[in-house]
Amino acid sequence: MAQTPIAINDDHWKIVGGVVVRGYGVASGQGAGNPYPDGTIALQKPFFAARGLDLAAYMAGTLNISIAPATFQLLQPAYLFRRVAWTTLHQPEDFSFARCRLTFSATRYDGWVYYPHPETKERHVQQPSMLELIMPFVPKIGYGDAVQIAVPTNEILLVDQ
Repeated sequence: MAQTPIAINDDHWKIVGGVVVRGYGVASGQGAGNPYPDGTIALQKPFFAARGLDLAAYMAGTLNISIAPATFQLLQPAYLFRRVAWTTLHQPEDFSFARCRLTFSATRYDGWVYYPHPETKERHVQQPSMLELIMPFVPKIGYGDAVQIAVPTNEILLVDQ
């Protein structure tokens, strides 16, 4: 599917087109061989809430958006949580969250870019062209659907490749 080119709008948010793609299925608990049947997000939510980010109103999984060939880099995310010991299966991890807006089917949804830091993550690391979003329920969205993602320019840098 064609993607919308990166553009800057007037309120310091940058917009990039993307496509919904299949992830590893670990965040939602739907992946084969997943050691977390309820999903990692469901297990992590209480730890994030205890540190000030309540994700109770959001789906317990991630919406994976490819923005290729563009990539992203975190600048100053809204939240940074260090050494979150959410499981006994591996060492604590660092997580960042940046605000985002997803537009699909002429409707805007506010959510979060979920970023488990690769340097503290043992497996299932994403490419720099993949945004993992934690969103409220988005009706009728599916793999291959085109979307627009907006992120605050002070939190995330989008790089057009």
